[in-house]
Amino acid sequence: MSSSFSVIRDQTPASAIPQGAVVAMGNFDGVHRGHRAVIGAALDMAKRLGRPALAVTFEPHPRSFFSPHTPQFRLTDETGKLRLLAGTGLDGAVIMTFNAARAGTSAQDFIEKDLIGRLGISGISIGYDFHFGKGRAGSPALLQSEAPRLGIEVHVQSHIDIDERPVSSTAIRMALAEGQIAEATEMLDGPWFISGEVIHGEKRGRDLGYPTANIRLDPHCGLRHGIYAVRVGLDGRRYDGVASFGRRPTFDNGAPLLEIFLFDFKGDLYGKMLDVAFIAYIRDELKFDGIEALIRQMDDDSVKARAALAAAPNAFPKLGAIG
Repeated sequence: MSSSFSVIRDQTPASAIPQGAVVAMGNFDGVHRGHRAVIGAALDMAKRLGRPALAVTFEPHPRSFFSPHTPQFRLTDETGKLRLLAGTGLDGAVIMTFNAARAGTSAQDFIEKDLIGRLGISGISIGYDFHFGKGRAGSPALLQSEAPRLGIEVHVQSHIDIDERPVSSTAIRMALAEGQIAEATEMLDGPWFISGEVIHGEKRGRDLGYPTANIRLDPHCGLRHGIYAVRVGLDGRRYDGVASFGRRPTFDNGAPLLEIFLFDFKGDLYGKMLDVAFIAYIRDELKFDGIEALIRQMDDDSVKARAALAAAPNAFPKLGAIG
């Protein structure tokens, strides 16, 4: 794996861009098994050619540009995506800003000016269904037809299936919306995770014997409301815990909040950044008639969460450091 993962942006000077790289191109939301197959082919090609290997991806997600008023449940924000890409063994990532100019660039100009002119690629790996350029006119077939003239290698990755079901970011979003954590984990090749800063809450958990670290997720997060077994990364260490994501119907039915109780942990977490990996779904969010009933249920949730985590001792996303 690379010792340093570099991030190249539109404003990065040409002198800082490794020429002749092999690139894996895609939106890579979630960096799931299908994406990893595209990346793996790029890594193999780069090793054979003796070239660096980079991801080429787009921010914001093109869907956000074309449908700005439609809620978009992203599996990974930009930083999360980069950390997952860094964990694959790539040397870096090229983040191309997706704006009106990019949307209006023809597929031919994108190939000539961006891939060949600016990046000077020697090869490219792309998924069978990935399109690019104005009107989505750019396709794997176009790259293959242009490859001899451009002097580049092209790998087109066919779809990856699990039990005859294609792996896709959309399928993973649907699984998370249904609380199907095991299914999402299998498609992602590791647990789905979020990162966030611990904020102050109502501090009810202290009174209940379950002090929680609270994180506000993206408003468009489509994760099913309920109770989860989680594994948390903090300052290079990992902790097991149980978490509730939802509106707290017993108390205020307010805005969705992720509330995490870490097992066997003492300390102040306010202002800390946590990586929270979702290991198992335990139950739906419920409204309780009284505090005693709620505490009994939380005790039961904790037992079930510990059992789920014990069954998945090494489950955590494959994250790398961004240089």
